[in-house]
Amino acid sequence: MTARDLAVGWADALDGAVAPTLTRDHIEVLLTEQVEQLLAALRGTIGPQAGKYAAEALVAANYRDPAVAGRTIPLICGDMARYLQITDPSTGDVVHDRSLLVAAEFATGFTAALRSVALSEQEATLAAALASAQEAERRRELSEARFEAVFAGASVGIGTVDTHGQVLEANAAFADMLGIEVAEMPGRAVAEVVGHANIGDAYQRMTQLLAGSIDRFRLELDHPRPDGTSTGIDLSMSAVRDHSGRVRFLIGVAVDVTERRELAARLWYDANHDELTGLPNRGHLFDRLAVATPPIGMAYLDLDGFKEVNDRWGHAVGDEVLRIVGARLRQTVTAAGGLAARLGGDEFIAVLERCTGAAELAMLSADVQTALTVPMEIQEWTIRIGASIGTVYLEDAPTAIDEAMQAADSAMYRNKTPRSRS
Repeated sequence: MTARDLAVGWADALDGAVAPTLTRDHIEVLLTEQVEQLLAALRGTIGPQAGKYAAEALVAANYRDPAVAGRTIPLICGDMARYLQITDPSTGDVVHDRSLLVAAEFATGFTAALRSVALSEQEATLAAALASAQEAERRRELSEARFEAVFAGASVGIGTVDTHGQVLEANAAFADMLGIEVAEMPGRAVAEVVGHANIGDAYQRMTQLLAGSIDRFRLELDHPRPDGTSTGIDLSMSAVRDHSGRVRFLIGVAVDVTERRELAARLWYDANHDELTGLPNRGHLFDRLAVATPPIGMAYLDLDGFKEVNDRWGHAVGDEVLRIVGARLRQTVTAAGGLAARLGGDEFIAVLERCTGAAELAMLSADVQTALTVPMEIQEWTIRIGASIGTVYLEDAPTAIDEAMQAADSAMYRNKTPRSRS
């Protein structure tokens, strides 16, 4: 397998997630270049920012469907990582950790690039709307016709407000965002249309516009719709003045950013959680430890006999064992007020903030052991598995998280019998 083969597989995975502006050959050339950079990042010869640059290149090539991220991240952490482990065994297990960092950079870069494109389109629409509105004051008949065409057909929301704070006009896109009929908006006060409790900072800024103390504003807000759903709205509003400088009316342009927010949330989740168990991953755990409130209790777990499970029943059964362990660990540790995470392989960790001491840690370890020793029914087999657990109690926040992790790992191995080591 070559980088070109990985690019072809990537192109197959992205099929249907791009507007037809590139031929298949051009797509494969583009993806081959990105695969080579991503592989270099996984090797460690360049930084993980290669993931961000790859995301920007895809968005620039019109790959803007949220599915792009969902199909690319598994390839980085899966096919590309395995390719390096096969072709360059010296990379070892560290390629897995690098793949998580590169995938996180890809997720961040993809979200930022999508936002940049959306904001550019919004600013262009606002500029066109303002130009049309100002032209309407100078050459009313011609410019009003142009403005009406932009106003009615725009995919972003556009509305105008008079100097008394009442809606003059609003297009269908704006009405859809608010969840009301477009015919219900003209002639009503803005606060009445969107609800006094929902207008918040936007109303204060609009008042400043009408008073002439500011010329424009932009903010992002959540709007609860009458049907119980919520819309994320990126709102820009400007004052339109006459030749004497007096405010004649306000014009606002709104972009529905609900999907972008949801995509950002999904990408953050994928970058910070283990794909198999759904538990927080190593990167997320380190971020939490960096801001954890002491005293901190840590319990490091290593499954006993897991290698034998894989050898006897295969990796599919082994993966199901890890899923069950993750679910039991999450339930037990969450009930104790802590955080459970998967470090990789068959290694897990539980963290308790504001830990009261060794007794609380011992109780948590016992509860985890009890939960894990319950037999697992997988397919037609009954599987039993245990865990070696080492605990560390930190009265102060760790200054070196790696050292705290190593101490917990060492404590675990002191509790692990030679017979159970895998």
